Amino acid sequence: MPLHEKSEAVYAEVLARNPGEDEFHQAVREVLESIGPVLGKHPRYTDAKIVARLCEPERQIIFRVPWEDDRGEIHINRGFRVEFNSTLGPYKGGLRFHPSVRLGTVKFLGFEQIFKNALTGLPIGGGKGGADFDPKGRSDREVMRFCQSFMTELHRHVGEYTDVPAGDVGVGGREIGYLFGQYKRITNRYESGVLTGKGLTYGGAQVRAEATGYGCVFFVQEMLLARGDSLDGKTAVVSGSGNVAIYAIEKAHQLGAKVVACSDSGGYVHDPAGIDVALLKEIKEVRRERLTAYAEARPGARFVPGRQVWEVPCEVAMPCATQNEITGKEAAELVRNGVVAIGEGANMPTTPEGIRIFHEAGLAYGPGKAANAGGVATSALEMQQNASRDSWSFEYSEQRLQDIMRGIHTSCAETAEEYGMPGNYVAGANIAAYTRVADAMLALGLI
Repeated sequence: MPLHEKSEAVYAEVLARNPGEDEFHQAVREVLESIGPVLGKHPRYTDAKIVARLCEPERQIIFRVPWEDDRGEIHINRGFRVEFNSTLGPYKGGLRFHPSVRLGTVKFLGFEQIFKNALTGLPIGGGKGGADFDPKGRSDREVMRFCQSFMTELHRHVGEYTDVPAGDVGVGGREIGYLFGQYKRITNRYESGVLTGKGLTYGGAQVRAEATGYGCVFFVQEMLLARGDSLDGKTAVVSGSGNVAIYAIEKAHQLGAKVVACSDSGGYVHDPAGIDVALLKEIKEVRRERLTAYAEARPGARFVPGRQVWEVPCEVAMPCATQNEITGKEAAELVRNGVVAIGEGANMPTTPEGIRIFHEAGLAYGPGKAANAGGVATSALEMQQNASRDSWSFEYSEQRLQDIMRGIHTSCAETAEEYGMPGNYVAGANIAAYTRVADAMLALGLI
């Protein structure tokens, strides 16, 4: 899709100033393609150079993370925190520990986070962080030493009114606990609101672990309901087998769908009877094993190595693994196999070609910045509870999450309709989020 004339120069500058950061370029272009009608209708945004200011992070932090493994060998990793935009509130976004993490990765995630957080309607800005550390195969003590070294530098830049990290790929409850412990040790403050995704015994919130997966399913359900349909009786496929995937599977089953496949980096498991969530949790959350162990323990299931889960026929697809996992090829295969709805539990998991194919097929397609906003929304609810020294029930917290996801769906659908693109949740999400952030930026002046 061509860019609005007033966006072309901004995008050219983004390419020139951020060479080699393809994922960041992709995320920026997707937003710029959507907001052309807004820029034409409201020249005050271009006069204030809102787009150019949004594309440049307020702060980018890169630091060394030295740590020692169990054999006494010293390792040096690189840590990142990109504090992208704090117009609506303190920077909010997860930490990703994975060998693929580099500055461009963190910038694309942080840029997406600005819009995702704005869609929730909660007072949180956008940021992201992480390190090129791989926790896979490391002992608990090695992970602890890495997290302590990481937080020794990061603590200078975060705080409940400044920047509030959470978990992401490779950063779960174990890592958040070690990070919080080191923050408390260094600062001598029990500042619960500095991190979210904490354990329930030390300031965590109910539904936080489930939130991204549950929220994705709630969004898919809202898209289907808008078409006079529902998840009940649908066959679904989920990529990934981490936190987001597990709880997307769980909630999809609760709403009457049957998830028959999920994946990890080695391949996918196909279980025609429906994925056994309790067994999946045992293997992934307790034993920390590969999906091959699921197939070995589950009669009727088979593990398919080295293949994409998207070759399994389904009516609902939920990519919950990583960016750009659905290319044009996979999107076309999903369409041929009868998919009717796609909800992104991961960040930017579909390439532009894949998105084009879904739109041309007239499918219900929920982009990540809308469909996976449940995680950060519940993080903000955790911040509320920490600030008030309160603790909410699981039922109340889940209801708040469902209400937020319903509100995001309504905002995206109504905005797309207003700008002449009914059913286009990509445009609806980008425009609704952009206008909220842009109006706040205008109100705060040139800062």
